[in-house]
Amino acid sequence: MIRTLVATLSLGALIRAAAAAKNSPTNRLTARQVIERIQKNVGVAWRSQTVDTFKAGDPDTPVTGIATTMMATYDVLRRAAAAGDNLIITHEPTFYGHTDDIAALTKENDAVLAAKQALIEKHHLVVWRFHDHWHARTPDGIQTGMLRALGWEKFVNPGNSHLLVIPGTTVADLASSIKERLGIHVIRVVGDPAMRVTKVALDPGYGAFPGARHMLQRDDVEVLVIGEGVEWEIVEYADDASAEGGRKALIILGHIPSEQAGMEDCARWLKGFVPEVREDFIATAEPFWPAK
Repeated sequence: MIRTLVATLSLGALIRAAAAAKNSPTNRLTARQVIERIQKNVGVAWRSQTVDTFKAGDPDTPVTGIATTMMATYDVLRRAAAAGDNLIITHEPTFYGHTDDIAALTKENDAVLAAKQALIEKHHLVVWRFHDHWHARTPDGIQTGMLRALGWEKFVNPGNSHLLVIPGTTVADLASSIKERLGIHVIRVVGDPAMRVTKVALDPGYGAFPGARHMLQRDDVEVLVIGEGVEWEIVEYADDASAEGGRKALIILGHIPSEQAGMEDCARWLKGFVPEVREDFIATAEPFWPAK
């Protein structure tokens, strides 16, 4: 009886010791190791020139939790820290420019930059950007997430995931359905709201003028849906196309809601090969609100 009790206690101690060792910071995956797994699993060759790099924090920090997000805003970073996530994987820049170059802001002793850096340092956060390769993989991680969120998978052209043929509707109703489906506060539309359409192009994120206008030039595109664009470029072009009698319209969602679902899918994807830590998706709040 005593031997059995001693054996049971010894076994319990061993289990507790093993659990403690597993959860010890020295045995946790580091941020660098998580990124190495991403590089191995993304399915495309890793580029030597890329913005997909560490933006803040120590890459050798043990990871307590991973948060994927569209933008590592101050609000997102604060919520990630509160949730116990110290590795933030962001799709877009953290420090207000495509390459996250902070030299000018640092020279200016910018208070907004300093507060964000202080938050990162206080909670020992690590920020890494996942943009180029998430888009480059097949299928495109952002496009796939947005098609899922919109419920448009069954309407996609098999040869081009940016082109769709949807059930007939008006431009106004299409814009309203997208707004409701994605929970967007502010959406902008160019073109005749009563025009009936079936042929749609979905191009999330920034609508650079060459690519955006080439979409609107196509006979199989009546409505182009983008995240954002320069008003004297694609917006003016779409407005002129409509005014000239062309069956063309442009729906502008805002950059964040136009790609957000793709980073929600990223959190699910990570679960398949990073089982040791929790993966959360933290939605970036839409910054715009409609005036009354």
